[in-house]
Amino acid sequence: QVQLVESGGGWVQAGGSLRLSCAASGRTLSRYAMGWFRQAPGKEREFVAAIASSGGSTSLASSVKGRFSITRDNAKNTVYLQMNSLKPEDTAVYYCAADVYGSSWSTRRGELDYDYWGQGTQVTVSS
Repeated sequence: QVQLVESGGGWVQAGGSLRLSCAASGRTLSRYAMGWFRQAPGKEREFVAAIASSGGSTSLASSVKGRFSITRDNAKNTVYLQMNSLKPEDTAVYYCAADVYGSSWSTRRGELDYDYWGQGTQVTVSS
């Protein structure tokens, strides 16, 4: 079992920045690809970013490319989502997830590819 806990969410004005963290316990994250997803009110959960277990490959949704970045610190068992130039449409609950069965270079985008999920952290961007 892997327990994932997100932190770093909050309220920010448009144009601001936040850094989300996803800390793991139970097992080391270094073996797993990791992803961030988000769900806005009334909408389905959507892919935001993913990073391969090796850390050598990342993938970003087109809506956040150039503004968000995903990194990992395997020594700290933590994955980060740096969010810059935030927009009101980025308002959502953000979830991190672990992809147990992906290859060392996988950055999969489908929810069903991920096996463990955190509880989420709210991000609110005001205009």
